[in-house]
Amino acid sequence: MKSERQVQQSTRGEIGDERTTTSQKDEDGEHQKTAALTVLRRGLKVSPELRSGAAITILMALIVASGSLAIPILIQQILDKGLTSTNGLDSGFIYSSCIIALALIVIVTVTQRATYNRLVKIAETTILELRIRVFSHLQRLSLADHLEARKGILTARVTSDIETLSQFAQWGAIAWIIDSVIILGTLTVMAIYSWQLTLVVIAIYLPIIPILKAIQRQQFLKYREVRDAVSETMGQVSEAVMAAPVIRSYGYQETVRSKLETANQTQFKRQVKAHKFFALLAPVMDTFSAMTIGGIVVVGSLFGPEMGLSSGEMIAFVFLTTVLIAPIWELGEVLDQTQTALAGWWKVLSVLDIPIEVEEPTNGITLPNGALPIEVNDLYFNYRTGGNVLKNINCVIPAGINVAVVGATGSGKTTFVKLLTRLADPTEGTITIGGFALHDVETESRHTTIQMVPQDGFLFNETITDNVAFARPGSSDADVEKAFDSLGLQWWLETLPQGIHTHVGPRGERLSVGERQLVALARAQLANPGLLILDEATSAVDPETEVALVSALDRLSEGRTTISVAHRLSTAERSDLILVFNEGAIVETGHHSELVNNEGIYATLFDSWLGNTQSEK
Repeated sequence: MKSERQVQQSTRGEIGDERTTTSQKDEDGEHQKTAALTVLRRGLKVSPELRSGAAITILMALIVASGSLAIPILIQQILDKGLTSTNGLDSGFIYSSCIIALALIVIVTVTQRATYNRLVKIAETTILELRIRVFSHLQRLSLADHLEARKGILTARVTSDIETLSQFAQWGAIAWIIDSVIILGTLTVMAIYSWQLTLVVIAIYLPIIPILKAIQRQQFLKYREVRDAVSETMGQVSEAVMAAPVIRSYGYQETVRSKLETANQTQFKRQVKAHKFFALLAPVMDTFSAMTIGGIVVVGSLFGPEMGLSSGEMIAFVFLTTVLIAPIWELGEVLDQTQTALAGWWKVLSVLDIPIEVEEPTNGITLPNGALPIEVNDLYFNYRTGGNVLKNINCVIPAGINVAVVGATGSGKTTFVKLLTRLADPTEGTITIGGFALHDVETESRHTTIQMVPQDGFLFNETITDNVAFARPGSSDADVEKAFDSLGLQWWLETLPQGIHTHVGPRGERLSVGERQLVALARAQLANPGLLILDEATSAVDPETEVALVSALDRLSEGRTTISVAHRLSTAERSDLILVFNEGAIVETGHHSELVNNEGIYATLFDSWLGNTQSEK
């Protein structure tokens, strides 16, 4: 039987983005069932900032709407009381009405500006918090989620998809709030003048609801496809930029260009299809606007006196009809932008829907200082694509020793060490470090006492000081210098033009691979962990740099439990214990000489590595 975690992992593929073909089909079906109002409700739940001060915002919108409606009413009063009064022309009434109209225009202008500023502030605050929330969620996702989703697509969620919401917030959202209030207010005043003519207006405009709803539904689906295409384009662009050296060295430009062209063409075609539905809005709105004014004029001319309407009230009603047309037309225009925003919002929500597998403890345990012992019992791990990556892993690692993890490519060794840092949790089994279950260890304690130096030695686009101090925020230049000095790397700093203040460039590309690893080792030294994990730290460096790295690694390992994923088996020769992985399982353990004499998998790997080393010489 599957464990509960296995069941969760097998079903989660239906929720995430850009999964396998089957899960993508399931996702498409789910999206088609999703209405715009559902996305809106979900979005409001996820972004409570949108509800902040909603009552004040609505009150301000009512003031704006009232000012817009006051002008037709004043026109009616001037016509009925100022021009056709029993005493003839009433200039005083006309002048006072104009002054009132001017004052209302000023008040409406000031209030409309204040309402706009308030809504923009709320909207931008919401966008800011949402971007932070999504980024934070991405950082907490399991290793499996990051491996299964292309980085460009995840970047699109935090950038372009949220940007569609920002653009919508600057106009569309404001239009929906203010125009909706104006429409309701206008219909109310029209009903006060003549409920019969109001029914005529509603009857003429009523068919527009299903028409707009049909357009909206198709736009929502088409713009979701547009957002998919944008994500695919960003993914292709991200790969092309990051892999530029490989593309150029292998002459792969045409293939990459073809992929980019396909992605761009797909995005272009989907955007054209989406805009076709928006193009229907203009003729539809113009037709209904003309029909409404014409209907009011005809019905008012024929039955106006019988309804008790004066000439001023009739003209005011026509003015109110034009007031009603403007917000309806504007909402029709923002419908296109609304669909884009809702499609982007749904994509963002789909990321937030991905459950957090690695749940941090609320009252976690603090790991002790110094070297840490490790015990792994009955450990299994698999990605959602199926198949066990690790199976039935059992091992005991005493504190303070050097352990080498070896095995063929794809044997599970790198996944194993990543589980020790809790980048993901085991599907089954337990990991105990320092005498405590790893999932019970407090987050900050785990970050400071367990450090991993990855194979690529990733560096940020900052100085060497900033990159090393990242391990312990607040560290001084002296602390950074001391970290390098304790590893015997002061000589290397002296070769740099600006020492520790040398800027390393994007991803550390101004430094060689080996130099980036030296900085990564200094960063680990500054963190002073009790458990140090090295993921093939010397696998991609030249022999001279390897000598410096090996010396630094020996110093870095002193007083710590060190686990090294060994690509070059010279690392395994110097270790206290070797764990040999094969097809996701530990098949051999022991010292180098012992395993060589056993003539098993390790002996075969060592002979192969030794032969390659001698052939290189």
